[in-house]
Amino acid sequence: MDTTPTFVAFVGARRVAAGPLGEILPALKARLDSDPSELQLVFEVETGKRRDFDLRGSLDVVMARYEPPPAQARGRPKLGVTSREVTLLPRHWEWLDAQPSGASAALRRLVEAAIKHEPGKERARRIRSALSGFLSAMAGNRPNYEEACRALFAGETARLADLVARWPKDIREYVLAQAQSAASAERA
Repeated sequence: MDTTPTFVAFVGARRVAAGPLGEILPALKARLDSDPSELQLVFEVETGKRRDFDLRGSLDVVMARYEPPPAQARGRPKLGVTSREVTLLPRHWEWLDAQPSGASAALRRLVEAAIKHEPGKERARRIRSALSGFLSAMAGNRPNYEEACRALFAGETARLADLVARWPKDIREYVLAQAQSAASAERA
């Protein structure tokens, strides 16, 4: 499973870029350079959260700012790791302690495997939840917004399509594509 985050960027109701960070940053930077007053809204597809990027400087500077840290061969990664307390039963700790790469690495592998083999209903719920965040920001004041949200979470894709039929094309297409992904995940 590819864990590289993907993004979708809008200016007003128009989609201007979509893809991984390395693909959208040049498009966003070019748009900013051509019209600094343009309001760009960027969303992480997997979470539906808005993301802001510092686009100051040359494209090379911008790209370097968001370049992932180099992979480390051994030891604890310096960036991207969050330490939290985990409560487990003694037998769980014994099993983790017996793992050759250590407890943290074993837990990361287990979580990645669970994400990869996530049940369809859970995957559909996550897609719909992320789409809900996008809808709130991009369509919260559009006609049929509340009904569209109800249809989305009820899995009523055809009804959702009817409700958003008069929305701007790019917003409508994104919403329906994500809703269809959720419906497909649920059927799987």
